[in-house]
Amino acid sequence: MKDSTNALTGSQIASLRIFAAALVSLPFALLQWRKIESKRLPLVAFSAVLGNLIPAFLFAIALTHIDGSLGGILNSLTPICVVLIGVLFYGDKIAGQKLFGLLVGFIGLALLTLAPVFMGERSISFQNLSYLLLPVAATLLYGFNVNMVSHRLKDINPINLATVSVSFMIFPSGLLLGWLGFFSLDFSNAAVQQAVLSTAALGILGSALATVIFYSLVQRAGGLFASLVTYGIPFVALFWGFLDHEAITGLEVGCLLLILAGVYLANSSPVRKKS
Repeated sequence: MKDSTNALTGSQIASLRIFAAALVSLPFALLQWRKIESKRLPLVAFSAVLGNLIPAFLFAIALTHIDGSLGGILNSLTPICVVLIGVLFYGDKIAGQKLFGLLVGFIGLALLTLAPVFMGERSISFQNLSYLLLPVAATLLYGFNVNMVSHRLKDINPINLATVSVSFMIFPSGLLLGWLGFFSLDFSNAAVQQAVLSTAALGILGSALATVIFYSLVQRAGGLFASLVTYGIPFVALFWGFLDHEAITGLEVGCLLLILAGVYLANSSPVRKKS
């Protein structure tokens, strides 16, 4: 998203991301949509709105006004929102140890993100703090969507569910691209080309493919465990940094261990559903 802001607005990034994901999903959806009961298709489409369309806009707009590190920390609220929505709206009961694990993991991730600030290696801008509400709203929508999928759509094949739901977004995202002036951009400009390619790749990998994998994980391991993938992002980031010959400090290793401890605690006792 940050790479794309050089030539695209936040709304254009969000629209193009979802359009690319829907375009890739459409051929598979055309083959699979008949396998889903027609009366459940509106709920499947609504899942894409909650889990992809609106959050994409909220994060894209927010990251054009706030520091990316703050956005990453707020994104890690997703597992906590999953638990809260499950308890408040679906009658799930959660053990105190599981909630404690979520908080431990969140603290570890926050400390890892802020470590360079504490060490004086970089600074974080706290301007436009009102935009912090947008990622928070996105994580709440993620929480609603994860619970809806795990409670009401769990019997649908995850590949069918993901491809059909995402493909529904091709029309609204395409209309938004036209309305936002995307097709009037100078596509011969190298910066525009790079931004379009980056956003399209984000849509194909980070929305279309990731949704299939995520829905599979929700059905196999439950919504809470699936949402904990947000705690795994720093591991991937540090791995790429290691391959790029970046130094990994003892503080970072300690934060990673804290995150792992939180994930272990969060999954060591099952969620008990109200009978």
